[in-house]
Amino acid sequence: MQLTPRQRRSLEAICDTFCPSEDGLPSASELGVPAMVAELAGRDPRAGAQRELKALLDVWDSALATALGGGGWHRFSVLPRAAREQVLLSWCDSRLTQRRAAFHALRKAALLTYYGLPAPGGGRSPVWDAIGYPGPLGVPEDAPAKQLAPLAIERDTTLECDVCVVGSGAGGGVVAAVLAQAGLDVVVLERGAYYDDADFDGAELRALTTMYAGAPGATNDQSVGMIAGNCLGGGTVVNYSTSFRTPDDVRAEWAAHGVPAFAAAEYTQALDAVCERLGVNQEHNGPSARERRMRDACLKLGWHVDAMPRNVDGRCDQGRDCGYCGFGCRRGAKQSTAKTWLLDAQRAEARIVVGAAVERVTVEGGAARGVSARMDAGHRLTLRSRAVVSACGAIQTPALLMRSGLRNPNVGRHLRLHPATAVWGVYDEEVRPWEGTMQALYSDEHRNLDGGYGLKYETAAGHPHLSIPFTPWRGSRQHFELMGAMAHTVAFGVLLRDRDGGEVRIDRAGQPVVRYRLSGYDARHLRVGIDGAARMHEAAGAQRIFSSQSAWVSYDPGRAGSGSAGDGRARFMREADACGYGPGRIQLGSFHIMGSARMGGSPATSACDANAQTWEVRDLYVLDGSAFPTASGVNPQISIQAIAHMGARALAARLT
Repeated sequence: MQLTPRQRRSLEAICDTFCPSEDGLPSASELGVPAMVAELAGRDPRAGAQRELKALLDVWDSALATALGGGGWHRFSVLPRAAREQVLLSWCDSRLTQRRAAFHALRKAALLTYYGLPAPGGGRSPVWDAIGYPGPLGVPEDAPAKQLAPLAIERDTTLECDVCVVGSGAGGGVVAAVLAQAGLDVVVLERGAYYDDADFDGAELRALTTMYAGAPGATNDQSVGMIAGNCLGGGTVVNYSTSFRTPDDVRAEWAAHGVPAFAAAEYTQALDAVCERLGVNQEHNGPSARERRMRDACLKLGWHVDAMPRNVDGRCDQGRDCGYCGFGCRRGAKQSTAKTWLLDAQRAEARIVVGAAVERVTVEGGAARGVSARMDAGHRLTLRSRAVVSACGAIQTPALLMRSGLRNPNVGRHLRLHPATAVWGVYDEEVRPWEGTMQALYSDEHRNLDGGYGLKYETAAGHPHLSIPFTPWRGSRQHFELMGAMAHTVAFGVLLRDRDGGEVRIDRAGQPVVRYRLSGYDARHLRVGIDGAARMHEAAGAQRIFSSQSAWVSYDPGRAGSGSAGDGRARFMREADACGYGPGRIQLGSFHIMGSARMGGSPATSACDANAQTWEVRDLYVLDGSAFPTASGVNPQISIQAIAHMGARALAARLT
């Protein structure tokens, strides 16, 4: 994205305020952060988002804008650092949601890039050494050759097949295998590229900008950050290998939405088939140092704790490499769809295309008859097919359906995000949270707070890219001290099963826009989780505990003279309540995006019927997380794959 000198000066001043030069460390500008932020913003396909950023940068360095932020009648760039920080914090604490959203978007862009970039020239960043972070592991030695062979599209091309599958992740990979093994001619289209073991070097920023979806990276008000895969194999390549079956009470709830198969043997058989193909087990669950604290706390409190089911094999080291699994499994132990279902599909003669952005479904006579796509190199790709399966995720699937002319009001509605937050504990002992099994243990102590709705406690390997979005910024020095304590810090994650959701819409260019607001009902459950996570940190011996809210909300249960831990926690929760749980008041993230084109028994309440076929267009199916009638309450990859398996078997029976 090209910036004017004025815009560039504003961006440099903002980034250098978040990350100044201090104690021998380079500033954001010295590391090249502003240029990288501008480059990444330029990749956003939403022209409106780029215009908004440029408009903000146009006015940011004016005396009027600074005065409105409490910095006096001066340009922002000429203020001393402390004054610039106060201007930024005035945006953080503003009563206006839009100002808070702008602050958090700028905060995450500057900090994630600063802590993710290598040194100029590609060397090791001095920032990593300063905070004790080891940085990338490097390219693995003796990595096997890639087994998948995507079809090269080098000119405008038309292909014909029985079924076009849009997306290659938990839904699309399974669909492709089941249909191809049934003898159908299948073409899989994936927006991202193909990465495998030899590409997984553990570099955060490289992984985030290649294997993860770039936009939209958050809801429109920045209240919930969203993480989704964008590569061959989708989220199954970069997820944390957690493999829960759909809980029985959730299956009954889904069946009550008009899809009786969810409570029947048909879905159980699909779950069995998926877990068998992925090798789901609980034998590779050596708890890391951070998870031993969660386990010990739960045992001390008398709370539930158990081992995660995981789709890994014996190559999983459950140590240093495993902690980097969110950037791709260097050992090939994670049984992603690229290692399983897509390989099965290719062996059954399915064709795979990467770098294909599907623009719309071709509808003829009320039925889906293919898709039109544009390749990364600009070539047009046209597919003619007997049926189309949309499996490109719960953000892109409803956007594709709407671009294709579907008008059912339930397309894009009923979005669920499992919004998650973190409560942090700082310990005397070094825990090196980026090491160890990505996720080995969990607690369901507060799973059912009301009618099956509640939360899960989980942890994940704590790299900067996971810490920064959930860590408050109240000034550059304090934030750097928090990052410097990373080796001693553990995050207990609070994963909410949200009852009340949001929606996906499209802008004028057909790009998705996500709207979501945490309801009072769900916020009350989130509050229980924050208090519960603080209790666990107390029981585990944390010396300091702080929340992920935008204000500094903390207490020190281990500090002499601070009173009882319970008294400190009560004050902590009062301060959390005072800060609030609304947009920009607490940092929330979503790793599980679901429900935006859900299955059901009526077009009045759902986007698809009980066979996952859209109500409006025949032969157009939705077989990904979009199809969930409500939130799964557990990490969703097994549920997605089971829905895809069940739906693909039914589709294969019809087409053959």
